[in-house]
Amino acid sequence: MTNANGDSTNNDEEDSSSTTETDAFPTNDTDEERICGAILVPEPSNDVLNDRQQLDYTEHRRRLIRWIAHRGKDTNTVEGYAQTTVERRARNIDAFYRWVWDRRDGYTTHITHDDGHDYVDAITYRDCSGTHKSNLLKTLKMYYRWRVFEYDDEPWSTDVSFSTHQHDNPQDYFTQSERRRLREASLDYGSVPHYCSIEPDERRQWKAQLARRFGKPMKDVGRDDFERANGHKVPSLICTSLDAGLRPIEVERAKTSWVDTDNDVLRIPATDSAKNRDNWIVGLQSRTSAILERWVSERSLYDKYDGTDRLWLTRENNPYQSTSLKYLLEQLCEQANIDTDDRQITQYTLRHSTGTYMTREEDLAATKAQLRHRSVQTTMKYDQAPVEDRRNALRRME
Repeated sequence: MTNANGDSTNNDEEDSSSTTETDAFPTNDTDEERICGAILVPEPSNDVLNDRQQLDYTEHRRRLIRWIAHRGKDTNTVEGYAQTTVERRARNIDAFYRWVWDRRDGYTTHITHDDGHDYVDAITYRDCSGTHKSNLLKTLKMYYRWRVFEYDDEPWSTDVSFSTHQHDNPQDYFTQSERRRLREASLDYGSVPHYCSIEPDERRQWKAQLARRFGKPMKDVGRDDFERANGHKVPSLICTSLDAGLRPIEVERAKTSWVDTDNDVLRIPATDSAKNRDNWIVGLQSRTSAILERWVSERSLYDKYDGTDRLWLTRENNPYQSTSLKYLLEQLCEQANIDTDDRQITQYTLRHSTGTYMTREEDLAATKAQLRHRSVQTTMKYDQAPVEDRRNALRRME
């Protein structure tokens, strides 16, 4: 499937959502100037430019990044990309510019069609995955659309494409046994004994551990911190992700208003929905709903949630994103004795497992709705027998 600008829309992990002209992006606290979340002049480029070139390149990049964020996905409907995509594509375009400068032996912002074709030839022979090459090509196509918009250049196109093998099989996913162990590990994650059930010497040891965990002096650790360590945040996040197959951007955007525990569903409004503009009602197990209800009540006790409707925040008071979710999953896998060797464990590993087993238990229509796919073509990659079913079939064949 493609959008109006010719970009593929079937990749769950590329272009996780979009934004409109009025959306604002948070900035990170770094020394590098950012716009819409993306670094204006990355360090490798800054190092090779003189002061006047830096000033010129900064303003050039500022116009480009604003366009990506607010119009890049569909110029006609004024639809831009999500912050993570803006950051990634701005970084890729900067690398493309430096590649051009190396070839021309000097700075320029005048990029020709031949530069694009030569760059495609160059990345064809790079030692990297087809998915990465495909994403670079998407970035290049988007960049030349900007040049049409900004400079009234002639449209650029290429016949080259890169295979990602996405629709043959879903990426690595948790098996049913691993899903169960992951859920159980989340219920025990970071748990500590009750404050009053341990001797003073042991309590001091636990206080020292909790002081490191919560970043506070040991003398300030009290009963509330022991209860907080046994809270329902991680179980609610993992159990909801297992049921709903949440994307990283959906975990980041999740709000308390999504939670409808009376009906055991998440209600994701179009304004928060990733990759499309539909409202979604996502089913939850009753036990997941119970944990969510407990967490919504509990989170109101923590000061860091004052003034925000974010459903989950990290220990550092930030919304969860891909990196923090990956770290959490790796910790839980270790606790649950889930083998992670030669596996890329991410939030999508969990999402793909939900899609695989939902298709087995129900059908593609149910999976399409549960995973919030716009196109059934995206859902088709889950139309295969899980490894357990194939193993059982082999046994029956003997």
